[in-house]
Amino acid sequence: MLPAMTSLCRDCFWTGNDAPRRCPSCGSPRMLSHPDLATLSMAHMDCDAFYASVEKRDRPELRDVPLIVGGGVRGVVTTCCYIARMSGVRSAMPMFKARALCPQAVILPPEFAKYRAESKRIFAKVRDLTPLVQPLSLDEAWIDLSGTERLHGAPPAMMLARLQAEIEAEIGLTVSIGLAANKFMAKIASEIDKPRGFSVIGGAESQAFLAPRPVRILPGVGPVLAASLEKAGYRTVGDIAAADLRDLADRFGQHGLHLHKLAHGQDSRAVNPEQSRKTISAETTFNNDLNQISDLEDRLWPLCEKVARQLRAEGIAGRVAGLKLRTPDFRIITRRRTLPVPTQTARTLFNVVRELLAAEPPGRSYRLIGAGLSDFIEAGAAEGDFFADAEKRSLKSETAVDALRARFGKGAVVSGRSLGRQERD
Repeated sequence: MLPAMTSLCRDCFWTGNDAPRRCPSCGSPRMLSHPDLATLSMAHMDCDAFYASVEKRDRPELRDVPLIVGGGVRGVVTTCCYIARMSGVRSAMPMFKARALCPQAVILPPEFAKYRAESKRIFAKVRDLTPLVQPLSLDEAWIDLSGTERLHGAPPAMMLARLQAEIEAEIGLTVSIGLAANKFMAKIASEIDKPRGFSVIGGAESQAFLAPRPVRILPGVGPVLAASLEKAGYRTVGDIAAADLRDLADRFGQHGLHLHKLAHGQDSRAVNPEQSRKTISAETTFNNDLNQISDLEDRLWPLCEKVARQLRAEGIAGRVAGLKLRTPDFRIITRRRTLPVPTQTARTLFNVVRELLAAEPPGRSYRLIGAGLSDFIEAGAAEGDFFADAEKRSLKSETAVDALRARFGKGAVVSGRSLGRQERD
């Protein structure tokens, strides 16, 4: 049986049962102290300003300057370092606005192959601790360390602190860790003390911790839904926790009931690597081969609706849109495009895959078509003001359709494009 532990030094890994401000062994102020420190096992790991941190590691001369990774003058910010964030720069911000806020910033184009390679190095270390790792994107994952104490001879908090230190020492990048009773609270905890943070939220304190915070802290609550919740009188997470379930269901359908559980700090989702999706997609095979762009687009739209609806239900947004085609001789063609900002809407996905389809040779026949999104992030992290009006309008209308279909059935709302296809069929 492992000894009790309520305090841990993140630098020398001293442990004890007091709550000292500094480590009694090495003097470090980087102390973790919590009554549940030795028993919690659900964690969320998030790399700190990942792309920018990789670039700063590889270019030491950029260490103390504001750095933005992103497109050109008409592009958007992919990510930025914490120095640039002090000037107000944020991910998904239009580049012209970022330049105005931080004119002294160094701007570099993203090198995704390099970032993927570093992501693999980090996740290899995580999987040395447990196979229960569920990546959400290149730079973040949920980790379930339950049952690993005897294997490692230390509680999860100790192993996570060592992991954090090892990544920094051997790879030269920093990560922030959240340790809690479930996935949702672990994600919240990892955001508390960035960068190089390690925060703990116990199960008994979850609801009180969430209560005063704005509703936008909940996954899946972006600007549009937040405005609707606030208009209905739900300004804080505590307001949702205290709400009448019937009222939430009437106003917001199943999503309202889900938010009520989250507001109480409840989340029963398990960390399952088999369910850690790299892509959410939908496809259809035709009875007869199609070669007319208009016919193919008509089949694409309901697929885009299905994919976007699933992303909204799971509270995630996708950065990369994909098109899949299969020719009569069963050859598979795939096309991908990285979006300027992550999306949850069918309209954005459809517009992109339609452009990819239009670039294919005219007159070619296909027996299958598919659409999908990948490279996921939490929906709340997808907020930005680029494409704000169009994307917000689409998200608002599609969320309203979700609620109507949840209440009255899938056939309650049918798009004009789908009706047109039905008439031709």
